[in-house]
Amino acid sequence: MTHARLTPLVASLPASVPFVGPETQERDRGRPFRARLGANENGFGPAPSAIAAMQAAAADVWKYGDAQNHDLRAALAAHHRVSPDNIMVGEGIDGLLGYLARMTVAPGDAVVTSAGAYPTLNYHVRGFGGALHMVPFHDDREDPEALIGRAAQVGAKLVYLSNPDNPMGTWHEAATVQAIIDAVPEGTLVVLDEAYIEFAPDGTAPRIDPTDERVIRFRTFSKAYGLAGARVGYAIAAAPLIKAFDKIRNHFGMSRISQAGALAALADAAWLTHVQAQVAQARTRIGEIAAGNGLRVLPSATNFVTIDCGRDGAFARAVLDGLVRHDVFVRMPGVAPLDRCIRVSAGPEAELDVFAQELPKALATAG
Repeated sequence: MTHARLTPLVASLPASVPFVGPETQERDRGRPFRARLGANENGFGPAPSAIAAMQAAAADVWKYGDAQNHDLRAALAAHHRVSPDNIMVGEGIDGLLGYLARMTVAPGDAVVTSAGAYPTLNYHVRGFGGALHMVPFHDDREDPEALIGRAAQVGAKLVYLSNPDNPMGTWHEAATVQAIIDAVPEGTLVVLDEAYIEFAPDGTAPRIDPTDERVIRFRTFSKAYGLAGARVGYAIAAAPLIKAFDKIRNHFGMSRISQAGALAALADAAWLTHVQAQVAQARTRIGEIAAGNGLRVLPSATNFVTIDCGRDGAFARAVLDGLVRHDVFVRMPGVAPLDRCIRVSAGPEAELDVFAQELPKALATAG
């Protein structure tokens, strides 16, 4: 009998993914969630103009998408006042992180990140045989000094920082992030994940310097622009690094529909402002719900709120399980002491009403 000829590295990896999606959970449960508040999607939806653009593009879906993402790269370059040579478009930040790992991480190469930070980079690094080195959060935020210190200690190829952070929603000011870039050891690349930057206060993102070869920044249309299902992310970096993506990327990975939707969404500043206001209101509502149940929330610069359940990870897991049993999809950090919390996406009012109804029950059954 012939078996798949897996490489020793792939054969050694667990058959797991960074996240279990809500659809998988719904199939396992045999019924849908009433409140989908766990994936940090934009429940307020994409701009009507983006929906119309995608509908129009569907008629031409028999064609491959533009392999160069020319129009979208040009629009993003104008938006950020850089050259198209500084922009790479790909299948969400997750896909781009995979490309970056393939480009830069050989077996045994060191990569530094925070224990409990967004896990998709870890997934890709392990997939290419890299060695992960993790430092703990400090005061519920990623620790810039510890990250840089460990990178210097292990000779890291990459050091990852998300700002604002997932899963806690916390953030550092631009000066702190710039200090990380300035202090990065020779030969180390700062991987700056800015997926939630559109929700953050002014002064969170450092100025974009398209000539700085020490940093690559990742942004997305999945959050503020409401296109998570379209899978559109982009990188901003010095031109030589961006050009290197062409050596390994899937050149026809972007669909015409996704390209059209992202282009229209980027142009619709009024809808982005509307979404930002809706998210701010939802964050306030989540804080009120938590306070009404004797719980504390962490300040958030994202489209989710982290709720401190006040005890340990086992208790928070019991709360989460209780919410899931009552048809509320939420998630939680996976590493102590962050796992004392649950994380709730800023969703529409009707879904937050369900969360408000079911949270007291989940707390009561958690003990």
